[in-house]
Amino acid sequence: MASRAKARRKPSGSRNRKDDFPLHESTGYLVRDANRAFQRLLERRIAPHGVTRGQWYFLRVLWTEDGLSQRELSTRVGMMEPTTVVALQSMERTGLIRRVRSADDRRKAQVWLTPKAKRLRERLLVVARGITEQAAEGIDRADLERFRKIVSRMTKNLDRIER
Repeated sequence: MASRAKARRKPSGSRNRKDDFPLHESTGYLVRDANRAFQRLLERRIAPHGVTRGQWYFLRVLWTEDGLSQRELSTRVGMMEPTTVVALQSMERTGLIRRVRSADDRRKAQVWLTPKAKRLRERLLVVARGITEQAAEGIDRADLERFRKIVSRMTKNLDRIER
C-alpha cells in the first residue's frame, strides 16, 4: 500500500506542466493497479484448491464452453499458443483436463474438463464472487454498473484501434 502511495505523489519541487500525466489521472494505470489487486487476492484464495491463477483463466472459459480446441481456448483466454500448451500440460498432470485428438483432424486436440475440475466450479466461483463483492464494498450499485459499462466500452475502443 505504501509503495502505491509513493508512486502517486509528485516529486518534491515539481510543477504542474501541461505534459505531466500523473498516475492518478491515468485510467490504464488505475485499471492495471486494480486488476493486480484482484489477481493477488484471487491467487491466494484459489491456491488451497490446487489451482493456479494461470489455470483459473482456462477453467473459467471451459466452465462456459467445454471441449474447445487448444487454439480456440488460447484465443478466448488471450494467451499465446505455446503458453497455452504449457498451462494445459500442467492442468492435465493435476487432473483438471484431458485432451482428446479430433476424429476429423488429428492435428487438433479438444480440451475437456475432468469431473474434478467440474466439481471445483461452484466453490471457485463463490471465491471469485466474494472478491468482487469485497472490492465493491461502499460503492453504489448504479456506480458499479456504470463503471462496468465504461470499462467494457474502453476495451472495445482499444480493441478496435489495435486492428
